Amino acid sequence: MLGTWRETASRYALVPLRIFLGVTFVYAAIDKLTSSVFLDDAAPGSLVGTLHAVRDSAAIPAMVDLALKSPHSFGYAIALGELAVGIGTLLGLFGRIAALGGAAISLSLWLTVSWATDPYYYGNDLVYLMAWLPLILAGTPLLSLDGVIASRRRPAVAPPPPSDQPGDHRRHRGESQTARH
Repeated sequence: MLGTWRETASRYALVPLRIFLGVTFVYAAIDKLTSSVFLDDAAPGSLVGTLHAVRDSAAIPAMVDLALKSPHSFGYAIALGELAVGIGTLLGLFGRIAALGGAAISLSLWLTVSWATDPYYYGNDLVYLMAWLPLILAGTPLLSLDGVIASRRRPAVAPPPPSDQPGDHRRHRGESQTARH
């Protein structure tokens, strides 16, 4: 019984991580899209204000410069990307691709917004990046649309013919081996 429990726990080990990351990314997207501050360039805590604040401390300032060329488009792209990643992760639809998207978003935020966080482990973007890696490697085969799609693609396995059928070579081999002894 303990072995069965362990096997079940092992099979479903990534489901809580999927739920957490999916809900978090959907929430982050909705928070950005419904915020009165996020795309208001003059508001404290806005995307533009944040980009200007982190530009000189970012690992790759050119990424921040690129976002500053069209901050509203960049803001919508990040929010819609988070939404797509979150929904894909929760539903388990194109799970590895969704996880790769989540990792890309987390990596870009780590290299820009939270790069200067000291000590580094206070910044959450690196932790999110690492959390996406198991889902990139394993995908979302359980409790997912990916699993449903995969099960429909598998060919039905035909049962072996009964041993009294003329086409059954196992019976004939068995008889000849018995006759030799």
